[in-house]
Amino acid sequence: MRIIYRAQSLIDAHLVKDALESADVPAFIAGEYLTGAVGQLPALDYVAVLVPESSVDTAEPIVREIDRALAQAREAIVEEDGDPGTLLPAPG
Repeated sequence: MRIIYRAQSLIDAHLVKDALESADVPAFIAGEYLTGAVGQLPALDYVAVLVPESSVDTAEPIVREIDRALAQAREAIVEEDGDPGTLLPAPG
């Protein structure tokens, strides 16, 4: 198994895993249960998506595309409200 993606959140990890599995690439999330131990801290370096060595070439372009889309979404959020952690507009 090889780490193909280091997630910023558990949601990101599941997005990548689901996309890989939709492309018939077996994927596993490592560190998923460690997020409870760190509480509200970012999951970076705790949660990673792994694939078998034989699937790395197939998985890499899928992961690059998802990572690009997530980065664009985060940039749009920061431009709108200045807070990369806010997914919805603040009430009021």
